[in-house]
Amino acid sequence: MIDASTFLRRALLADAVFSGVAALGFSFGASAFATLFNLPEALLRETGLFLIAYTALVGWLASRATVAKPLVLLVVIGNAAWTVGSIALLLSGAVSPNIAGELMVVAQAIATGVFAELQYVGLRKSAGVVAA
Repeated sequence: MIDASTFLRRALLADAVFSGVAALGFSFGASAFATLFNLPEALLRETGLFLIAYTALVGWLASRATVAKPLVLLVVIGNAAWTVGSIALLLSGAVSPNIAGELMVVAQAIATGVFAELQYVGLRKSAGVVAA
């Protein structure tokens, strides 16, 4: 366990808010977003459902004064992987989004990459190991 810096907690909270909005939108508005972005409805809905659990984890971490360093590292690595995976999805040809869909995927990939960087910086700013 480590003492979470205020910077880390705020970066996690911002991620939770961003992910929570996306979770609600994609879970309950998958059909509308599928039409708007020309992306598969199932992909958007399943992404939204995953983000519900992710939001709960990241929100919980943001609310703690002390956190398990491996969990925060998992979030950082997950965000970095999400960024790379989003761009890979566009380049793979597995989906054929319209320009709005491409812009949305790129924008959320950038945002997720920024969260990974902010959380990593916050982790480095956090105090050392707390005795159990």
